[in-house]
Amino acid sequence: MKLLFIRHADPDYELDSLTPQGWVEAEELARFMERVPVTDYYVSPLGRARDTASLTLKRVGREAAVLPWLTEFTHRTALKPDFPDSADVPWDWRPINWTERERFFSKDRWAEEPEMVEGNIAHHYSEVCRAFDEFLSTKGYTRSGKLYRTELGTSDTYVFFCHFGLMCILLGHLLYISPMVLWHTMCAAPSSITTVVTEERTKGFASMRMLSFGATPHLDAQGIEPSFAARFCETYEMSDQRH
Repeated sequence: MKLLFIRHADPDYELDSLTPQGWVEAEELARFMERVPVTDYYVSPLGRARDTASLTLKRVGREAAVLPWLTEFTHRTALKPDFPDSADVPWDWRPINWTERERFFSKDRWAEEPEMVEGNIAHHYSEVCRAFDEFLSTKGYTRSGKLYRTELGTSDTYVFFCHFGLMCILLGHLLYISPMVLWHTMCAAPSSITTVVTEERTKGFASMRMLSFGATPHLDAQGIEPSFAARFCETYEMSDQRH
């Protein structure tokens, strides 16, 4: 089984749609995806993901099922150290405030930090993981510890149009990694493709392997620079880049 996680194209968050650059990215993505054999498509209920998916679906003459749990992970933590006047999402912490806490690097203990506990993040995280496992079980893969039991593995391909924060939760669940590490050290540019495949080296037991993260072959082929929306300033003095 192959899972393709596609982040929405360059977003216009105010409109919950795409910027002009985003529509260009989505069109190039559609041209690329036209050549990819896909079993089923799924999409977040949010507009920016659905707009991104729309061009691919139109080009291949298919529809996508809307899955509520594919929506962005917007649950708020308690107050963060560098923003004492407001709560915020757990996937946007400055490195200086989280890298010294060992629990954040633990797949099983990252949500035990006080800010996460006060925001009930573990509960919301578990809900997403449970919904994802329920989905995979309908495809013949049932979670068993850190692996998936399967009676008859498949080579089907499933595509998910979703969001960076949500995607890192799913990847962390599949690959036994704290989402805090993925959220803050990996970059999935808008419209990028992340590919995970099952490996059944022992009969009936499947593990997951990530073949690529945040790939942009559709943009690279056209010489299009991926949107900077996934990144922050390369040096502090770069005032034209996000801090």
